[in-house]
Amino acid sequence: ILVSLSKTVFLTLCLFQALHQLYYDPNIENKNLAQKWLMQAQVSPQAWQFCWVLLRPEKVPEIQYFGASALHTKISRYWGDIPAEQYDTLKTQLFSQIARFASGSKIVLTRLCVALASLALNMMPEAWPGAVSEMVRMFQEEGGEVDGRARCLALLELLTVLPEEFQTSRLPQYRKGQVRGALGREWTAVYPLLQQLLRQPDSPPLVKARVLKCLSSWVLLDVPLNESEGLVEASFTALADPELFDTAVEAIVNTISQPDSQRYVNTLLKLVPQVLQLQEQLRDAVQNGDMETSHGICRIAVSLGENHSRALLEQVEHWQSFLALVNMIMFCTGIPGHYPVNETTSSLTLTFWYTLQDDIMSFEAEKQAVYLQVYRPVYFQLVDVLLHKAQFPTDEEYASWSSDEKEQFRIYRVDISDTLMYVYEMLGAELLSNLYDKLGRLLTNTEPTTTWQHTEALLYGFQSIAETIDVNYSDVIPGLIGLIPRININNVQLADTVMFTIGALAEWLADHPVMLSSVLPLVLQALGNPDLSVSSVSTLKKICRECKYDLPPYANNIVAVSQEVLIKQIHKTSQCMWLMQALGFLLSALPVEEILRNLHSLITPYIQQLEKLAGETPNPSNKLAIIHILGLLSNLFTTLDITKQEEESGENAPPIKSVPPQTGPNPVVVVLQQVFALIQTVLSKWLNDSQVVEAVCAIFEKSVKTLLHDFAPMVSQLSEMLGQMYSTIPQASALDLTRQMVHIFASETNHFPPIKALFELVTSVTLTIFQQGPRDHPDIVDSFMQLQAQVCFWFLISFTLGFSLLFRVLSLKFPEGPTVKSTCFFFTELIAHCADVPPVGQVLQEDGKLLLLAVLEAIGGQSSRSLMDQFAEVLFCLNKHCFALLTVWLKEALRSPGFPSSRVSDEQKDTFSQQVLRERVNKRRVKDIVKEFTLVCRGLHGTEYAADY
Repeated sequence: ILVSLSKTVFLTLCLFQALHQLYYDPNIENKNLAQKWLMQAQVSPQAWQFCWVLLRPEKVPEIQYFGASALHTKISRYWGDIPAEQYDTLKTQLFSQIARFASGSKIVLTRLCVALASLALNMMPEAWPGAVSEMVRMFQEEGGEVDGRARCLALLELLTVLPEEFQTSRLPQYRKGQVRGALGREWTAVYPLLQQLLRQPDSPPLVKARVLKCLSSWVLLDVPLNESEGLVEASFTALADPELFDTAVEAIVNTISQPDSQRYVNTLLKLVPQVLQLQEQLRDAVQNGDMETSHGICRIAVSLGENHSRALLEQVEHWQSFLALVNMIMFCTGIPGHYPVNETTSSLTLTFWYTLQDDIMSFEAEKQAVYLQVYRPVYFQLVDVLLHKAQFPTDEEYASWSSDEKEQFRIYRVDISDTLMYVYEMLGAELLSNLYDKLGRLLTNTEPTTTWQHTEALLYGFQSIAETIDVNYSDVIPGLIGLIPRININNVQLADTVMFTIGALAEWLADHPVMLSSVLPLVLQALGNPDLSVSSVSTLKKICRECKYDLPPYANNIVAVSQEVLIKQIHKTSQCMWLMQALGFLLSALPVEEILRNLHSLITPYIQQLEKLAGETPNPSNKLAIIHILGLLSNLFTTLDITKQEEESGENAPPIKSVPPQTGPNPVVVVLQQVFALIQTVLSKWLNDSQVVEAVCAIFEKSVKTLLHDFAPMVSQLSEMLGQMYSTIPQASALDLTRQMVHIFASETNHFPPIKALFELVTSVTLTIFQQGPRDHPDIVDSFMQLQAQVCFWFLISFTLGFSLLFRVLSLKFPEGPTVKSTCFFFTELIAHCADVPPVGQVLQEDGKLLLLAVLEAIGGQSSRSLMDQFAEVLFCLNKHCFALLTVWLKEALRSPGFPSSRVSDEQKDTFSQQVLRERVNKRRVKDIVKEFTLVCRGLHGTEYAADY
């Protein structure tokens, strides 16, 4: 006993010192050390003794807070350590401490309340039936030095944290159901107290605010709406008090948002008039610029409408009151001001319009027709409101916005765009006609009152719908295309929207190529404006992709304008890459001779520049220029695919006679062969630089992916170059390109020798890296494992299994997630062939136990928990394909003391082994078993860290 006491005294002294360091030491390292030590102290057995010492009255609040937190930690996480005979003593002590702190530090009081709440949850319902009733009774009794108001606030704090603690508790699932039921039954003890305090005229505002907060907390337990009806009504009354407004809003919103509340239709119907009565307060708030009040009332209206629209729609006799609620929400959607600068409320309403439409469209046809008659006019009004809200402010005002405000406005407009696209499903073609009529009137109006913002918003509406909805059969699109050239484009935002609208209509233009001449000049003109870089380039790319067979008459002009803007360096790198992709689509539809002529014109300046750069001494400046040029070539070759001409069918395809069969080598191959020597020269200078090597490999990788077997003439020389590159300085990008080459050409007899030589060479070089220590090359190991796992498997078996798996097993121990995932994928592919391919079976028989040991080490705590699914898959494959061997290996491996973790007992290891061996079909179950076992191995089982795992 003396030794135990002395330990506690010593630990308490250390605690005071550590807490002093944590709160007052300016040295951040000392603070971190103190915090780490204090967290360990909290879970120590001595915490039961020192926490009461820390709570003594003479201690400062920071120390008392730590004592209360330690109590909560012990009760919530280590409940099993408390003997049943000590439950009542602990309960009495906590009641006493809460009573003492009722007039003391608020933060300490809250932690003590949380501790008592955790105690109650662990004891309910058997060991402490009627826990909440007892809490209410204890704090309502007169006596002691604590005044009634302080006792009342302490009780409300305790009642508030109790449901919150339940939501985050680590109770087993079966216990959660029991405790939830017990708490639900205790609502009868809480409700009268809250009702009395909220309705008492002399209740201080602070007490009423705590009551509302307590209501918010309890409704999370799915308290039936009809059982809290009186409190909700009182909460509506509290909205008139500015001091109570925010907490009243939270209480009402939380109450009516509970999923179960839709069953209580009669109560919901009573709430609708109460919400409608807030309209005058809402209008006054809007008029006075009181954003907080308007925001709160809007939240209430939207919560009721959004959560219960179907239930309220079905009450046909009350259709007018629900329509009034819908109109109130419409007012919130169209609230004056620009989001997010002058108002932040309108965005709350957008989801409601989705929900209402879904509910209307889900009714049977006859009922749906009735609702559509009422609500189609509402949705047409909604379109007008949304387009008004989507309008840009004046140029002067917009210029004064911060970059963050502009970004929030952009996102808000995207949300409006999504809503409009959704509304189209209800309103259909009539919506487009409506927008077209308005745009036509706007553009033909001779009065100068129209601002560019009106035009832009209407176009934005068209764009929103055309981007995702098939408008090919709309009869207003030709008129829209005809109107676009009439727009006076004198503003960047308007010009952007014009471009994006044209881009959204690219598929329609492919079906109506005669209209290309109306819009293509606008796009080409916009290419020269750096402010329109993203919109103009992306629109040209869409047109070139969708309309390429109709663009030959415009090809020379498009190429010339594109060349000019590229040479002038008008666009940023990413837009230059998009532009090259656009040109690739464009050239794909031309005869080979024209492709080659345009390619020569297009890339000759870059080849000349690359030759000049290749002759210079490497430096950061010319490195960027080289990577840029290589990127341009890569992106051009990504989309330049003449083979698609033969595959295209349908309206977009040209008549066969207009596209003669292509003969001779592919134009991309011709160009690559011409520049191959130059690329080798660049590599010789920059072989040490992974970014340049990656850019070179990207040219060939994208060309191989696009051309597939048409790339054949390059296979031999590219294989040789890759082998030389990788032998000199191994890099992951070379392996990735090798994987593409092997995947496509290994099965072709003509290309087998160079591919075989390349594959054997990179394998040999990589194994040398493994022998020297692969730890510094996780990217190479990652790519190598992907190569071995994904190539033609017969090829892998034939040439690379003449050695053990030892080096590959080492890759499982890397800390880099992608490398481990690739290695696990390799092993799952390999193990699947152990029965039908003798060399694989032999290798696994020799080295399989090493593999299992590495997997168990990882599960035991050596690897990140996020990788457990991958290790579980390896374990599952071993069990499925090597069951007899795995049975022996598991028994031998788990026999070792302390393996795979000192935290697991022999009994737990046996259970794990039996569970794994039983599951040869259900992979998901093996993953769950591994996750459970890894938590035990890491000492995390049952902790908060495991809660979301």
